[in-house]
Amino acid sequence: MSVIQITKSNFENEVLHSSKPVLLDFWASWCGPCRMVSPIIDQIAAQRTDIKVGKINVDEQPELAGQFQVMGIPTLAVIKDGKIAARAMGARTMDQILSML
Repeated sequence: MSVIQITKSNFENEVLHSSKPVLLDFWASWCGPCRMVSPIIDQIAAQRTDIKVGKINVDEQPELAGQFQVMGIPTLAVIKDGKIAARAMGARTMDQILSML
């Protein structure tokens, strides 16, 4: 499965009403650690069909960043049944991200 770009308009359908757990990556194009995590997120999306993976650009979606109280990026969040099940801020390895799931 490929990474879904999450926006204010598709958030409810893609994240809150998802039948699968959702891994969200809050990022920005100017963020160095975000660029380090991005290929890992893409790889997880390609390998794991049991989850949904979405990216939220905090510059383009400030309302969603505010809703999740994102204070630093990258911030990763796992949403299960519409609720935050896990959350981490800062660059993470593949194993650290997978352990959140």
